[in-house]
Order: sequence, then C-alpha cells, then structure tokens
Amino acid sequence: MLPRNPVADRASAEALVVSVAATMEALEALLARESAHIRAGRLREGLSESEDKAALAGAYLQGLETAKANAVALARFTPQGVERLRAAHRRFTGAVETNQMVLATARTVSEGLIKALADDIGRARAPTVYGSPSLSPSPYGRGTPGGPLVFSRSL
Repeated sequence: MLPRNPVADRASAEALVVSVAATMEALEALLARESAHIRAGRLREGLSESEDKAALAGAYLQGLETAKANAVALARFTPQGVERLRAAHRRFTGAVETNQMVLATARTVSEGLIKALADDIGRARAPTVYGSPSLSPSPYGRGTPGGPLVFSRSL
C-alpha cells in the first residue's frame, strides 16, 4: 500500500519507491498475460482480469501522484530509487504500448470479420432481377439489402 503521508525520511522514500515499482511490475505482468491471450485468440481469457487491471491502474496512478507530490523529498532521500523508478517506468511504458498495439490489432481484425460477414449476409439476401442484384427497399430508409446486421459487443 502506498504511504499517504508526505515523505519525511529515507525509509518512507524507499517505501514509496518500492510500492510504486511493485505496482508497475504487477500491472506489467497482467498486461503481458492479457496480450498473450489476445494474440492467441483467447479473448475471453484475455479480458477476464479487467477488474484487477483497473485496480492496479488506479493504484499505479495514485502512486505516480504521490511520487510527483514528493519529488523533491524522493530526490533528496533516495536518488537511486528515483532512477530505479525511471527505468521501471520506461520498461512499463513499452509494455503498455505493446498491449495497446495488440488490442488495436484485435479490434481491427474483429471489425474486419464483422464487416465481411455483414457483406456476405447482405449479398446472400439481395434479390436478383434478370441475373443482376437488385436493392430492396429498407425499412430504415437506407439502401442496404436485407436490412441491418445486429450483433452484440459484449464477449
């Protein structure tokens, strides 16, 4: 747990550094697991730790705010701890970027599959007149053949 009081000595400065670094490491490991599941196509498993992810992200942001509020004291009491935090933050930033790329790729692939499915369904439902496709009137005022495709965004 992060210290709530201002950093006043070396021990509390070290405790803050250790706490923030541990939170970053735990969140980084969770993001790596999530990315591995998503890459393998196991979306349900990849998104199963969303509550833990939210809690760790909140603790991480709280830790950063505490570190920022005590930046002068941290630099004075534990300059090597500040360097450890900077190195850990650089590594963590890389893990977040990788996770974001994996999630964006999964979203793009999913949207592409849904669009292809909708196109195929629309083509199969389109009536033909003298061998060429004909558009049937839509109850929604659009020229989409066969009506809209409806799907659930929840996994």
